[in-house]
Amino acid sequence: SGGRVGAAGSACPLPVAFDVAAGWKAKAVDRAGLGDSAEAGELADALLKQGPVTAVCEIDAKPAGNIGFLRVYTAGPAAGDARTVLRAFVAAEGSVSRVTYRAFESGGLSGVEAEYLVTDKLLEEKAKKSAVAVTTSKGPVVLHLGGLDTGEHDEMLPAYELAKRTLRAT
Repeated sequence: SGGRVGAAGSACPLPVAFDVAAGWKAKAVDRAGLGDSAEAGELADALLKQGPVTAVCEIDAKPAGNIGFLRVYTAGPAAGDARTVLRAFVAAEGSVSRVTYRAFESGGLSGVEAEYLVTDKLLEEKAKKSAVAVTTSKGPVVLHLGGLDTGEHDEMLPAYELAKRTLRAT
């Protein structure tokens, strides 16, 4: 494993912690780096928000030889339960199809997992995506695996499975 992410003092303090695959590099998403003007705030929302949640951490697969990220999104407790949040998250992807949802449990956390296809209108290709949402006392957390294409997604799946299997509340 490449260490743990989520605990206080880690690259990304989060409401959850999980193991990161060897070679993957975690870093907190720096919203402040975009500036503090109204325009910067709108840009940050456009880039970092997906449905009701906001990106707070990304774990880059490039050092391990893949093109993609495992991203962590969070929201406050008022955002809703895991299923509501995940449905809104998936819908915000845009052109989605073949969505399947199933119950998810790990380390005392329960939630919902989704697998789905997203159509890239420019490339006219479908790419597989995976996401899991859990509810914590601090609000919902979404863990999302996105890659350049389905091939990259499938190569990165073991890292996503490791994160899911080791997921715990902090």
